[in-house]
Amino acid sequence: MGAQRLGLFLVLTLLGLALPEFSGVAEGYNRPPARKNLDVPSDTDPDSNSPEQVHISLVGEDKMRVSWTTKNPSPATVEYGTSPGAYSSSATGSTTSYSYLLYHSGEFHHVDIGPLNANTVYYYRCGSSPGPEFSFKTPPAAFPLTFAVAGDLGQTEWTNETLQHISKSPYDVLLLPGDLSYADFKQNLWDSFGRLVQPLASQRPWMVTEGNHEVEKIPVVHSEPFTAYNARWRMPFEQSGSESNLYYSFNVAGVHVIMLGSYTDFDPASLQYKWLQTDLAKVDRGRTPWVVVLIHAPWYNSNEAHQGESESIDMKSSMEELLYKGRVDLVFAGHVHAYERFTRVYKDKADDCGPVHITIGDGGNREGLATKYEEPKPAISMFREASFGHGQLQVVNGTHALWTWRTNQDDNETVASDSIWLTSLLATPACKK
Repeated sequence: MGAQRLGLFLVLTLLGLALPEFSGVAEGYNRPPARKNLDVPSDTDPDSNSPEQVHISLVGEDKMRVSWTTKNPSPATVEYGTSPGAYSSSATGSTTSYSYLLYHSGEFHHVDIGPLNANTVYYYRCGSSPGPEFSFKTPPAAFPLTFAVAGDLGQTEWTNETLQHISKSPYDVLLLPGDLSYADFKQNLWDSFGRLVQPLASQRPWMVTEGNHEVEKIPVVHSEPFTAYNARWRMPFEQSGSESNLYYSFNVAGVHVIMLGSYTDFDPASLQYKWLQTDLAKVDRGRTPWVVVLIHAPWYNSNEAHQGESESIDMKSSMEELLYKGRVDLVFAGHVHAYERFTRVYKDKADDCGPVHITIGDGGNREGLATKYEEPKPAISMFREASFGHGQLQVVNGTHALWTWRTNQDDNETVASDSIWLTSLLATPACKK
């Protein structure tokens, strides 16, 4: 967001208004009209300690972090078990809160529970009892494994459509490459987003990284970036040796997932770069034959949107060689509000030992779609389309996975628009290190 647009945004925010919605039309798809932000109200009593905005995330290979919000102080306690209403175990965690301009948050609770059995449904209750019961299913311990992938979600009717389609798919873990709530300084929209995604995020782990809309830094007035993001969406960075919630890694089944931060330092002298070097060096391809990376600003992009940004150009220059030598299989990005899949690529050329880059910043945010692509289409770009939707990565075994991108076609049932079988670099003789 440029300086003039940021200034306009702050003025309109103080007046209780919003920036205009943006949308576009491309050939071959009759897109629905522009849609504004949803505002999901709280259904809990202002004086109660009832949990809301409940979401879960992976912490190690046999633990889960349960996060939720209460309006008032409440115990950071989770009771859980494998039968409804029967909680044989409990755990306690930490509580935090924050202030942002005139906004004062509720209490954010984060509790790690486990060890847990793989591929098992657990029932749980947050905070003081009695309270509502939630349930989640742990991922499998081995293949097959399915990821849902959606970027730049926001909270519009477009978003709701994407979430409904994801809810109908048999996914184990959701990956989100940045730009969650599109709160953009309006902190109550973070609360609304938490309520919107709770039905899904309380049942399957959501693993996220930050985008530009999470920065929320205002010079002089609020100098600390990522305040809301870090308080609300606490990821397992400590467990992977990271010093920042903005980048981390985790294992699930036979996949090693690395979440990188496009909006924190990434040059060779940075902590993130050094952490990435160490993390890639520790990967055991015998245990995790697949390596997947998520960033927000794409390194490869033939859309006219977001060209020439340092977060893409400089980060690629700094880190692409690390990912190449580490034989990363896939790189997912957001930021550009359209879909694009590249061939295996390295240094702007097709390379059988490079990662497949996929831009999937089309979850449904209020800014609309990026409909204009550069022509002619680059030879390394395999498929591109400006439509809202989400992706599914079905990792069948240690050598093969099926990637499918599904569009949200005019409120109708999701359509498989792009699909490809992938072979892991571990199973490619010429790429073995």
